[in-house]
Amino acid sequence: MRDNRMIKTFAALALSVGASLGAQTPANDPAARLKEVLPADVAERVLGVIAKARARELPAQALENRALKFAAKGVDPKSIEKSIDEQLERMSEAKDALQKGNGRKPLDDEVTAGAEAIRKGVGREKVSELAKTAPSGRSLAVPLYVIGSLIDRGFPSEAALRRVRDRLEARASDVDLEQMSVEVSVKVPPGQEKKAAETGRDLADTKNPGSSSGAAQGRGSSGGPPAGVPANGGGRGRPSAPPGQTKPKNKP
Repeated sequence: MRDNRMIKTFAALALSVGASLGAQTPANDPAARLKEVLPADVAERVLGVIAKARARELPAQALENRALKFAAKGVDPKSIEKSIDEQLERMSEAKDALQKGNGRKPLDDEVTAGAEAIRKGVGREKVSELAKTAPSGRSLAVPLYVIGSLIDRGFPSEAALRRVRDRLEARASDVDLEQMSVEVSVKVPPGQEKKAAETGRDLADTKNPGSSSGAAQGRGSSGGPPAGVPANGGGRGRPSAPPGQTKPKNKP
């Protein structure tokens, strides 16, 4: 009888723990959160794109975080869907470009950073060139994000690429590259400060994975949507480029 009581007690405890874990899973599951914050049809399509990224061995978590971050900032669901679709293709381009340049499989954060550089107007052939000329074994995540930061500060993509490439050839560390980005902050054209700040947060995300998802849960900035993405379907115009410079091809 005593043994039977003990078995029943352990069984009840196991059921209680299982129920507790089951209740916690949805809160930590990006797919479940996306279904909560997006309309059902949009969530289904976005999750389909994320599954496609996973099948292609692309950083699917970065897409999840991107969708959650945009949703937390009030971006129109259709704009989120479009952004995720386009980012998947940019990630694919970045992965191919990086691998073509240095012959190795790029890390997830390098692919994400490369996709952002492409979004800001850096051609995939230039991404390959950077990978080819960078010191062997050097992660290109921070260099690529710094290129994006310089573009946001008014540098043409070619000039930003050349500055970072020159520093890489001089064996500059990631800290040196970040410092260079800070030193040219005075060059931020009027109206570009927000874009530069967004790039800085993207750079910080490479060192603190998951911070984007944290923002999506209410721990991030309370500012507007990321640069280039209209909030609630709005048609807000983008800042003009400095005189004599071509406006970067920034996409959401």
